[in-house]
Amino acid sequence: MSYYIHKTSLQPLYKGSKDVLIIGTRITDLQDCIKDGKNIDPACKSGVFLREIAKRLIDGLEDLIPDLQERLDHIFHNQLYGIAITELTSLLSRRSVYGSKYPNSIFSFSTFDNPVGNIKYNIIEHSWEGTRCKYCGAAKSEYDRSNQLETHAYEFIHKEKPEEIFNMKFDVIVGNPPYQLNDGGGRGDSASPIYDKFVEQAKKLKPRYLIMIIPARWYSGGKGLNQFRKNMLSDTSIKEIHDFPETSDCFPGLNIRGGICYFLWSRDYNGPCKVVNYKNGLVVSETTRYMKEDNLETFVRYNIGISILRKVRKLNEETMDLRVSARKPFGLESNFSNFYKEKTKDKNIKLYRFGDDGYISIDQVLKNKDLVKKIKVINSKASPGGDDYHIK
Repeated sequence: MSYYIHKTSLQPLYKGSKDVLIIGTRITDLQDCIKDGKNIDPACKSGVFLREIAKRLIDGLEDLIPDLQERLDHIFHNQLYGIAITELTSLLSRRSVYGSKYPNSIFSFSTFDNPVGNIKYNIIEHSWEGTRCKYCGAAKSEYDRSNQLETHAYEFIHKEKPEEIFNMKFDVIVGNPPYQLNDGGGRGDSASPIYDKFVEQAKKLKPRYLIMIIPARWYSGGKGLNQFRKNMLSDTSIKEIHDFPETSDCFPGLNIRGGICYFLWSRDYNGPCKVVNYKNGLVVSETTRYMKEDNLETFVRYNIGISILRKVRKLNEETMDLRVSARKPFGLESNFSNFYKEKTKDKNIKLYRFGDDGYISIDQVLKNKDLVKKIKVINSKASPGGDDYHIK
């Protein structure tokens, strides 16, 4: 007998197909793996991942454990674990998985001796170092708040040793982690990604499989994601990546700039990655290639673009990255205020900033000093723009 297990239905999140195969490994006659595999969602919201894993294990274990109640008890007590991101989502997840927000009640599909089962939520405080949390980078000005409010200090990424949360090893880690937190920059609307920290923390646990749905901005940008992008591109354990430039293909009604992706990381795999491109809920391209192209520090999401890229690079022409700078081209923060209103002998470099220009000295320019006297084109934050693309 063989099964496809650890498969999750993303309906209504994914409208292209009823079922999306999260783990594409076919498990044949590996009874011990099916029966004893431990699965965890480190960022439970509604409990959908654990619920769908449970549904498939209930079917997959029928021959091994014929009695339904015995099978439910085994699955819920020994194979499914979760860490909720808030107290409310812990209740939602338990209700979704156990049939009751308190699994020690008579309404639970499987009765526990405690009111939380295997889906935990602990109130965690940020670990402040100056104005930032050393674990997630959250701004102290935004999240050092009353005990009555959520701290958004997610337990999974606020532990030096995440394996101590449940004191066990996991075969599968699957989830959709929180994407970002306000970092106190800009005019109060600046945010830094934290989904990368969930991915890196999960890899520390060395599961057999890791599957996460995350924004695709890390392919070529994202604040503070340079090292994460480097790690991902060089990680030959990433067996598959499924790319959705249009967020609505996964999350109807939402528009996350840059789109969404989910990936399969396999501990025992070492090789190229299967890259699948989607549009309007359909697969438009699929190929197997290494994620990192030679001498390129970004991920080329469109398979059709690889041949074009290689043709262009053969011309050895100067590329735009040598002419374009992202944020902080001169190393100055957006809230930089150490400037003079009037021009002086030393403070003679014009500083253009939102709502209030001034003058600074050349010593205050931290990088690209050679560009100070050159003509430059300034573009503010990118406009909403369109993410449309065309594939014939």
